[in-house]
Amino acid sequence: MDEYLRLMADETVTDLYALVLAEVEAPLLRTVMKHTNYNQSRTAEILGLNRGTLRRKLRRYRLI
Repeated sequence: MDEYLRLMADETVTDLYALVLAEVEAPLLRTVMKHTNYNQSRTAEILGLNRGTLRRKLRRYRLI
């Protein structure tokens, strides 16, 4: 993060939270789905998410 912000010193940085979340969340979802053999209920439980929320995130990242 420090390096990114340093590189962007002359640029206006917006939506940084969404950018970082997208970079981390998709691989996390993919990894846990694989770990659970693509069982959405178990994945939601491991991640502490509601199953509907998990499905919405999986669609957002085109993982289903």
